[in-house]
Amino acid sequence: PVLPGLAQPYGILVTGVGGTGVITIGQIIAMAAHVEGRACSVLDMSGLAQKGGPVMSHVRVAEDATHIHSTRVGTGMADLVIGCDVIVTAGRDALSRMGEGRTHAAVNSTQMPTAAFVRNPDWQFPTASSEGEIAQACGRDNLSLVDAGRIATALMGDAIATNMFMLGYAWQKGWVPLSEAALLRAIELNALQVDFNKQAFAWGRVAAHDVEFVLNAAGRNGTSAQVIDFKRTPSLDELVERRVAFLTDYQNAAYARSYRDFVEQVRQRESALGEAGRGLKLSRAVANYLFKLMAYKDEYEVARLHSDPAFRAKIAGMFEGDYKLRFHLAPPLLARRDEKGHLRKQAFGSWMMPAFGVLARLRFLRGTAFDPFGYTGERRQERALIGAYRDTLMRLLSQLTPANLEQVIAVARVPEGIRGYGHVKERHLQDAKLKEAALLAQLGQGSSQAPQSPQSPPDGGKQAA
Repeated sequence: PVLPGLAQPYGILVTGVGGTGVITIGQIIAMAAHVEGRACSVLDMSGLAQKGGPVMSHVRVAEDATHIHSTRVGTGMADLVIGCDVIVTAGRDALSRMGEGRTHAAVNSTQMPTAAFVRNPDWQFPTASSEGEIAQACGRDNLSLVDAGRIATALMGDAIATNMFMLGYAWQKGWVPLSEAALLRAIELNALQVDFNKQAFAWGRVAAHDVEFVLNAAGRNGTSAQVIDFKRTPSLDELVERRVAFLTDYQNAAYARSYRDFVEQVRQRESALGEAGRGLKLSRAVANYLFKLMAYKDEYEVARLHSDPAFRAKIAGMFEGDYKLRFHLAPPLLARRDEKGHLRKQAFGSWMMPAFGVLARLRFLRGTAFDPFGYTGERRQERALIGAYRDTLMRLLSQLTPANLEQVIAVARVPEGIRGYGHVKERHLQDAKLKEAALLAQLGQGSSQAPQSPQSPPDGGKQAA
């Protein structure tokens, strides 16, 4: 790459989440400047939340210390932004440092969960808006987005490689005014996982040169890096086919066929509405939420997912050497309860892997009189939810009109609020039933029959679907 000169102080802003090595990147750049005999200042802004909170490192590099009059990168004065987290990079403070036509930005586009999701389970990651704000601040031609988190994790087996990957990416783009030799020497002087960090830096360079090559390499090395088209919404047929394939593996072909047949009934009834039903919004809602209810995660499903070769391949791609697996589970027939009556998880060793394989092959017992787990209150409740959902939708379909279509869609989406497991799921279920009752009252319908609670007597394991 052709590296920029230093006729005036060069401002670099490193942004990211505390605890992931953001401040280390600023220190590496500063040490590299020192190795080259240049002047440098570093100002780390970590606030009260050093781990998990927004962190920014202001780095200024100059030929002479007399040229650096402020340690903070000024408004619109950043020459380079290394964005290790897209949300922090799209924050007001970071955006204010960018200047359109001046700032180059290399940003990690991998989505990382934030505290907002803990407080609000309906929170959506603002990918498009965040990337759009960064592009507007520095100019779209000056912005490079790379799925560094997933790529670095797949290549290196640890997400901590992401930030060093981003430094290598920005350097190869020609946006870091320091030599490769100086940066590598700074990594050595840091004396922490030297070879690991050098490799991450090198992979970032390769990604800036040929991202497709790196994506292919990441795909061979693990299952984390994928090329996903988020822009095109799948058709209803594609959506149903994916769900049918999943449910076939989950239970069997007959179980999956019952799902497909019900969605098709909804589609035909909605299509009969003419222009009002053209978008098939009701059919899509049913395809999503009937699937959610039918694919409830019970003991057989946990066993199937853990015994899947894809899980083993993912673990093998993340770890090397002699490692041990430990599973934290709360088997309803074995687990103890806490003072509130909730099941307590306990640790199980690697011997669970062959046990998972055996249990997964027994999933044909699910919902039958021979299902040992089917007599628990939670499993009876999950099966009853499927039947109640179908019964409610069938009643509403018989009275479906363009005028009440949106209300029926709202009823079909009620299962979206049923989240979690055990007592957490029970709490969300009660809220969902109250919401459903209110919507049905607006439609002039009685509430659907509530599924049996965990305290209800056994139902003999009959499957509602």
